[in-house]
Amino acid sequence: MGKYAISRRRFLLGAAVFAAASATIRNKTMAGTHTTTRTVHANGVEIATEAFGHPSAPPVLLIMGAMASMLWWPDEFCRKLVAQGHYVIRYDNRDTGLSTKYVPGNPPYRLDDMARDAAAVLDAHGIASAHVVAMSLGGMIAQILALTEPRRVTSLTLISTTPIGLDLDLPPPDKAYMEHAAAGESIDWSDRTQAIDFVAGDVRMIAGTAHPHDAPAMRAFISRDYDRSSGYLSATNHFMLRGGDAIKGRLPTLEAPLLVIHGTADPIFPVEHGRALAKAVPGSTYHELAGGGHELHEAEWDRIIGLVAEQTR
Repeated sequence: MGKYAISRRRFLLGAAVFAAASATIRNKTMAGTHTTTRTVHANGVEIATEAFGHPSAPPVLLIMGAMASMLWWPDEFCRKLVAQGHYVIRYDNRDTGLSTKYVPGNPPYRLDDMARDAAAVLDAHGIASAHVVAMSLGGMIAQILALTEPRRVTSLTLISTTPIGLDLDLPPPDKAYMEHAAAGESIDWSDRTQAIDFVAGDVRMIAGTAHPHDAPAMRAFISRDYDRSSGYLSATNHFMLRGGDAIKGRLPTLEAPLLVIHGTADPIFPVEHGRALAKAVPGSTYHELAGGGHELHEAEWDRIIGLVAEQTR
């Protein structure tokens, strides 16, 4: 199964196209916060979504990174955003969670298509424009969406990601992390124990230095996410994605107000990536998390949500 290993390779990026959507809907209540789940049918795929709060509030769309289902935006994080007066939507990218999955090894879609999926999620919820908050690979998808469909993005918050479409000399991932990632070549991603062990180790490797890493809690979460997703095998497709030629060089023309949040101890996208991203867009706002890694650590939630609240206000 070595061909299905994680490989932290650099991504080529692409443009997105608007698409209409239909949805099946189910309502529930979670810890006092009303939530609505929808399966969005668009672009030839099904996208699982969940919305928190009241639809009349200003909408926030959350886009997560590679191999990560929407559960990596924790429930309580979403509820805290709702408490700031927002209608919060998270969703499973293709090849994660409950969304459409493909045979691993040669994904028949591009980052362009994933940006189209984000627009389709907004359509399914009747939203013309939203504040978009995105992390890692999700941040690349969000940049594509904001550059190709600027009227869909009211503001943009990018966490632990890298600028797209620019010819910049930025540092590669941390050497120790790359050595860890290379070990993924020997993982059988169809084996539950091996997959969970590797992802648990991955999460430990990308953690920052400012706060303790709760390994047992993370392993329990990863196990739950693995089972909900019916495995991580198809999610390895995310590391083979390409796209984005149409937006090359366009990042400085970004219209949406931009907030960049980046940890100084991020081993995947070293902090220079966040600084370069903010520098590339005139008028952007930049905040560093001292000792922060490539993660949404609970100890930083209030600060991150406070920054997002200020941005969306």
